[in-house]
Amino acid sequence: MVEDVSLIMDVCEDSMNKAVNHLESELVKIRAGRATPQMLDGIVVDYYGSPTPVNQVGNISVADARTITIQPWEKNMLQPIERSIIAANIGINPQNDGTIIRLFLPPLTEERRKELVKKVNAEGEQSKVAVRNIRRDCIEDIKKLQKNGLSEDAVKDAEKNIQQITDKYIALVDKHLAAKEKEIMVV
Repeated sequence: MVEDVSLIMDVCEDSMNKAVNHLESELVKIRAGRATPQMLDGIVVDYYGSPTPVNQVGNISVADARTITIQPWEKNMLQPIERSIIAANIGINPQNDGTIIRLFLPPLTEERRKELVKKVNAEGEQSKVAVRNIRRDCIEDIKKLQKNGLSEDAVKDAEKNIQQITDKYIALVDKHLAAKEKEIMVV
């Protein structure tokens, strides 16, 4: 029984860690005024009939703080890459000069910064909900063990430990949100 409880705790912590890692990857995609190649993560290009990530059909580099360049490995991929970026609706219009695609990031207005902060907070809230759902599932698993003979004291201790783990990961989410919000609001 004790092994089952520790297994549930390990699964709980691992799942919450994955939720926070997902939040980190989502926050990287939200631009904060500086150009990063990760802004293009998640954009797929139709590469001869199969959806392929844009970073696998060309070389992505950051020319300066506000410019991303995409150098396709095949010239005929310029149009599909351009169409994919427009379809992704990331708020940037690609400039195609026949050999390279440039993405010029406009400076963020105060209004746009506030929209991005709302988006960041929405992502954070989704992560908090995910962590709380994991907590609920783990506590349900512990209660199932109680029905199979686990003592009430052990159940209470396990629930307390799960809550401590949950608090730790909620605080981590808040820390990431505060850092990203600060990054966005810096002019």
